[in-house]
Amino acid sequence: MEFVELIQSTLYYLLITIAGIFVIVNPLTTAFVFMSLTTDMSEQQRNETALKSTKIATALFFVFALLGGVIFQLFGITLAAFRIAGGIILFGIAMSMLTSGEKEDKSDMKSKGEMTDDISVIPLAIPFISGPGSIATVMILTSEAPTIYHTGLVFIAVLITTVSCYYSMVYSKVIVRYLGESGKQIITKLFGLILAVIAVQFVINGIVNAMADHGIELTGV
Repeated sequence: MEFVELIQSTLYYLLITIAGIFVIVNPLTTAFVFMSLTTDMSEQQRNETALKSTKIATALFFVFALLGGVIFQLFGITLAAFRIAGGIILFGIAMSMLTSGEKEDKSDMKSKGEMTDDISVIPLAIPFISGPGSIATVMILTSEAPTIYHTGLVFIAVLITTVSCYYSMVYSKVIVRYLGESGKQIITKLFGLILAVIAVQFVINGIVNAMADHGIELTGV
């Protein structure tokens, strides 16, 4: 019975972790951006760019996940403060997803891609896959993981998300053709709603932790 409960709690934690990272990264948006930036590339160049950007983003996530605790100690940041700040950042991103216009200016995406010759680094790996919000999410999840085992689940969730980004880029032509702009907007707004709920929960957890750190007890809850 205990083994079954362990499996259930593990799967639940993994699903929650995947959801938290997946909705903020949003592989669908990455696919649309990738499609607009690689129109002049050959199929081989597109695949190489997708693979390189995925590797870079995954490495960044792993570095910040591993060094999250060190960063907290170095700058004297409490987990409660980071949870609240991360929640506010995520909520802002969620609102922009919920209130986004019908179309994103593709010429603007082009200009972002021309910031560097290698678009696999900027803007694909940074900030479209591993942006401030997603990095903050990974750091919070690893910092509040109850055991090393749960921390490992966060890394698995990161891999699942980044691999999803890779395949969304490789098959971006199919995704764009199948969903179209309307489908993209619907899914983006749905992800935005889920992200807003996660962001609010981060803030609530942060406030509760901050009150507990200062010896303030919640009553009537």
